Parts: sequence; structure tokens; C-alpha cells
Amino acid sequence: MSKLRGVLNNMVWLNEPSDWSLQDGVLSASTELNTDFWRETFYGWTTDNGHFFYRPTTGDFTAEVIVSAAHTTRFDQAGMMVRADERNWLKTGVEVTSGTVQISTVFTRQFSDVSMAPVGGDAGEVSLRVTRFGAAMAVHCRTDDGPWQLLRLGHLDLSATVDVGVMCCSPERAGLQATFRDFRIGPPMSRENLE
Repeated sequence: MSKLRGVLNNMVWLNEPSDWSLQDGVLSASTELNTDFWRETFYGWTTDNGHFFYRPTTGDFTAEVIVSAAHTTRFDQAGMMVRADERNWLKTGVEVTSGTVQISTVFTRQFSDVSMAPVGGDAGEVSLRVTRFGAAMAVHCRTDDGPWQLLRLGHLDLSATVDVGVMCCSPERAGLQATFRDFRIGPPMSRENLE
């Protein structure tokens, strides 16, 4: 997507971790203890203390990033987030669930839901793409420079301007090392290329 542009240098933190760096367009961060984004469903608790590095974005867009992380513990996660407020947001990323690394996608509209997909190819580095089409959000991933795979298409009624960026969390420990590179944001991909 030639119109996407790198923006990591123009972003700020929600819940800034104590250990992070940004150098040559690569963001590295180490998670704090027991961090996550989740609301109510199944577990009965709400937490909003995960690490989110973002910039405001208005209207439809496509955002992409390449993420890698040293996953070792259940629910370790690193990926992307789109957020209107603490009750309305989307996150997607590489996560340890059911004893293996998978791609998780959470839509939160007051209550969180989650879907999982196996990581095809090498889970060491995964490309993620999130696209907004009005109130519709599309999530794609790919590994090993293969084709983009549609993971989720859903409804999320958001304000015109939302915060878009990368996130990492470790609900059951501290110290997940996550790296994000080539974060870009620009005009939305063509609807014809959705699948």
C-alpha cells in the first residue's frame, strides 16, 4: 500500500511501560506486571492497564504493523489496537492461548468477545492489518510474506476520530518483550480486496 506512511515517531502512550525504546522506526517494549485490556465477559472483571502506543486518526483507514514477541506465558499478547474509549475498542495480535501461539481478535462494545485463529507459517514475526470502513472493521494477518488472511469482519460503532496504534499486555506476568516495526497508516484498502 504505497500511500501508507510510517508514524511511530508521532505517537504517545496510554499506560506507558517503564522499559521501552524507539529507534530507527522500531518500537521495543517490555510489559508491566498483570497488564491487559478486557471487559467483563466470562471472567467478570474489567482491566484497562495494557500498554497502547497510538495516534488519533479520523475517518476510514488501513493500518499495518509487523510484530514479534517472546511469548512464554498464557495470554501474553502483542499487536494492534483501535480505541474510541475504555468501553469501545478492538485489539488483535499474537497471543498464547490453549498452549500455543495464535492470533486473537477482541471486539469490545461494553463487553469483550474474542476469536482465535492458528498462526500459519513461522509465528516469529506476524504482519497485522486493521481497516475501518465506517462502522465496519476488518482484521487481516499474514506470515512469511504470504497472502493476507481475513480473520474478522465485524461491527464497531465508533466516533469519527479514534486512537490507532500498537499494544502489548501480559495478564499473568511481567516482562513480555515485544517489537513492532513498519507501522503505517493511510487510506483504507479497496473493498474489492477484502477477502
